[in-house]
Amino acid sequence: MFRNVLKYFSIVIILTGLLLAYLSLFGIETNRFNNLIQNTFSKHNDKVEVKFDKVKILLNLSKLSISLKASDIDLFYDDKKIKLKSIKTKYSLLAFWKKEFGIQNVFIESDNNNLKSIVNFIRIYKNSARLIIFEKMLKRGTINVNLKLNFSKDGKIKNNYQIKGFIKDAEIRLLNNNILSNIDLNFEVQNDFYLFKNTKSRYKGIDLLSNEIKVIPTKNSNQNFSITGDINHKSVKLNPEHLSLFFKNEIKNFENIKLSSNNNFSLIIKKYKIKSYKVDTKIKLNTLKFKTDQLKIKEYFPSFKGIVDLKDHKVKVLFQKNFFSIQGEGSYSIDSNSEKITYDIKKLPKSIDFITKININETPINIEFLNYKKKENKDSSLFVEGEVNEKNFLLKKVFFSESKNSFLINKLNLKKNFKIDNIEIIDFDYVNNNKKKNKILLKRDKKNYFITGETFDAAKLLDEILLGDDKGGISRFFSNLNTIIKINLDRVFIGDTDFLKLLKSDIEFKKNNLVSLNLLGEMVDSKKLNLTIRTNEKNDKITTLFAENAKPLVKKYKFIKGFDEGSLDFYSIKKFRSPVSKSKLKIQNFKLKEVPVLTKILTLASLQGIADLLTGEGIRFEEFEMDFEKKKDLMTINEIYAIGPAISILMDGYVQGKNLVSLRGTLVPATTINKFIGSIPILGKILVGTKTGEGVFGVSFKIKGPPKNLKTTVNPIKTLTPRFITRTLEKIKKTEIKIENTP
Repeated sequence: MFRNVLKYFSIVIILTGLLLAYLSLFGIETNRFNNLIQNTFSKHNDKVEVKFDKVKILLNLSKLSISLKASDIDLFYDDKKIKLKSIKTKYSLLAFWKKEFGIQNVFIESDNNNLKSIVNFIRIYKNSARLIIFEKMLKRGTINVNLKLNFSKDGKIKNNYQIKGFIKDAEIRLLNNNILSNIDLNFEVQNDFYLFKNTKSRYKGIDLLSNEIKVIPTKNSNQNFSITGDINHKSVKLNPEHLSLFFKNEIKNFENIKLSSNNNFSLIIKKYKIKSYKVDTKIKLNTLKFKTDQLKIKEYFPSFKGIVDLKDHKVKVLFQKNFFSIQGEGSYSIDSNSEKITYDIKKLPKSIDFITKININETPINIEFLNYKKKENKDSSLFVEGEVNEKNFLLKKVFFSESKNSFLINKLNLKKNFKIDNIEIIDFDYVNNNKKKNKILLKRDKKNYFITGETFDAAKLLDEILLGDDKGGISRFFSNLNTIIKINLDRVFIGDTDFLKLLKSDIEFKKNNLVSLNLLGEMVDSKKLNLTIRTNEKNDKITTLFAENAKPLVKKYKFIKGFDEGSLDFYSIKKFRSPVSKSKLKIQNFKLKEVPVLTKILTLASLQGIADLLTGEGIRFEEFEMDFEKKKDLMTINEIYAIGPAISILMDGYVQGKNLVSLRGTLVPATTINKFIGSIPILGKILVGTKTGEGVFGVSFKIKGPPKNLKTTVNPIKTLTPRFITRTLEKIKKTEIKIENTP
């Protein structure tokens, strides 16, 4: 009997062991646990319905639990359907025995589903502000996800859930209504931690890549979190639509922009608002062209063609709240030549600071007001450090160097219209186009300026004064000049070889207008030069210039050659608010050796004897007077009258800038009217012959055409005009009075 009992017991043990082994290794399928799994979902939301056929059971004796797996599951909620590949869970046998909640965790593996449906379903069990915002922004996409949910003993989902999966072909509408499309990524979610890897997307036609983006809670609130990550894109050509994100105006000026970038960013979000941010960007700029019609650039860079071309730039950009910086280097060209440039720009809360160094080796430079030109293929560099704020544009340091030439400017304060407000130091040491050394220093002392120096070539400046090319003087560079400028220079060139041994001057400006100037210089031969400008009680501006030696000044007029001796006296007045200045120029006791136009007139008039005098020892003149008016580029010559022992000239006309000269006049070969001509030995026979009535009284002439191509016509005249006779007699009378009054 005992043996039979033992036998049957052994069989039961063996069968039980085999059953347990089978259940542990292969398991069985049953529908007895269907309600358990369905109740697990409906316990948290009774609107969720789970449908599947059977559950596979595996036994785990070591943990006294069973594993349940359901496959091909459909979840239904709010008329939506989610397809799951499987649901796995572990059920505690002890909890089952005690009739307690025995599920420890659930593993869910989904099929490919609509992304928006999955987000909406997750919100049923774990809602957050991020999910709400994300669902509203989400337009489409598919998702495949693996989900692990851990349960407490009372059946609640713990916060240590884990979600992993991938998203394909998603589309999001951003806060600025732009679309982020073609989104592919892998993701991980654990509690409030979000990790996105290997993200690909497209924004405005640009393919964007990201290795990793993290969303991390910053405090115990689902409203505060940080976002960190990277976004990169390969080299792409940008169009105006892309540029509109960064530039509101002048988009059309940019073209042919091609670049790639790597961007690392971090954001701090508090109560759905961005509280702080940081973007660290590295850009490889392949090409960029910027069009501009700024004539100012053309003034200084004559080869400038209206396009600034940038190539092969490496740029670092740092962008965060109240701070923005750009550091870069690369090549640029404003013509056909490529040069190097480096730059460092920082945007601070109240200003923009910048430092740049530009190589200008191949490109020519022209600084006209300094009479300086840098030829092409000469190494040079420009360093600029400055600051831009709401009111001013401050150039802290500007330094240009080329060979032994240097130009230094410190603390140049400019207004928004780029007019000078004030300046601290100018230190120039250079050789100009006339091959003259210039070494001058300007310093500011409170409101006044002091200019000192060893040598300065003022020939160009003097040309502007004498030839009428001045376009507003030094004040045109200032916004509102109220100062006194004191000048003390050791040597000032006023021509190729002529110079002043010493020049002293006081210049006063009020409200950007020159109100007074007193300049005194001494020439090498100890002769004086004095220039004054004063403003009378009616605000009329009066200019006088007196030079005991007129030669260096007259030499400025290129059409006159061989001028010698003489003194010069110039007077000009410009009425208040009048665009016209009226001037009178007098030169006394001089002689001319060559004036090409005058020589031609004498030759055409068969006055070859006087023409020979002009090109030989020269014709002496006792006095020359020129009465003229100037309005912008138009000089109207009311009268030019010159009288001398050999000839007298009277003419008038106008000069239109550098485009046209139109003069007409009368030339008479004597200082008296024809009856005295015959008394001149030899010359009288040449001019009028030996009998009364022979010869000519004089000639009339016309001169017209461009300054470099003047056409001259001459006609003999028998009768002098009353105006000529009157002017000649006035001069003779004045001369006789001077002689009588001479002690």
